[in-house]
Amino acid sequence: MSDMNVMTAAEMAATKAAVMDQVPGPEVQGQSPLHHADLASLAKAGTVLGAAAGGIQLREHKLLGHLTLRLNPENTDQLAAAERVLGMALPLQPLTSVEKGSYSVRWMSPDEWLILVPGLEAFDVESKFRDEMGGHYSLVNSSGGSTVLELSGADVIELLKRCTPIDLHPTVFPVGKVVSTVFAKSSAIIRRTGEQRFELVIRRSFSDYIWLWLQEVSREFGLVVKA
Repeated sequence: MSDMNVMTAAEMAATKAAVMDQVPGPEVQGQSPLHHADLASLAKAGTVLGAAAGGIQLREHKLLGHLTLRLNPENTDQLAAAERVLGMALPLQPLTSVEKGSYSVRWMSPDEWLILVPGLEAFDVESKFRDEMGGHYSLVNSSGGSTVLELSGADVIELLKRCTPIDLHPTVFPVGKVVSTVFAKSSAIIRRTGEQRFELVIRRSFSDYIWLWLQEVSREFGLVVKA
């Protein structure tokens, strides 16, 4: 892979690929994996599930664009191309993340990153990668396969302790850290975004199960859904 920095114009052209916009037209309503739970109505009503304290707040960041990028982290040309597209450098330190505006990037492995962007911008971002990036790399748009839950509140750490074996103490899990781990007998990509705020990227197929699980383990704290 050390030769990836050197390529001819023909080789660069051969890497270009057709890109299909996965967002349907306005005649098709986009729905998150938790559409059936009607979280918007729960938020509007100010419903507290469980105890009255409301120590946990939940918000779904739905219909985001999810792009998985893989490239050689020693290829400076590719790193520069990614920075041009995203407006920020890819995080190269293990288990870290970066964000700028509405874009965020999570380090997943030495050569893999999960990029989240507003859903309607996913096609444009993917197209820019195809235009800017040369050499051997992979970019997969899996936007429909996951959703993002934000959990926050005074009791969020106590709740997460019931869901994952990860040590959440701020000295070992500071703001910005990312892990992919077991979560409630399923899995999640957890990112700390504040002292008492976390984001979970969860798979569509497990979203209903995790929603029900969170309701159950939040009973002693009270769960408030936010818009």
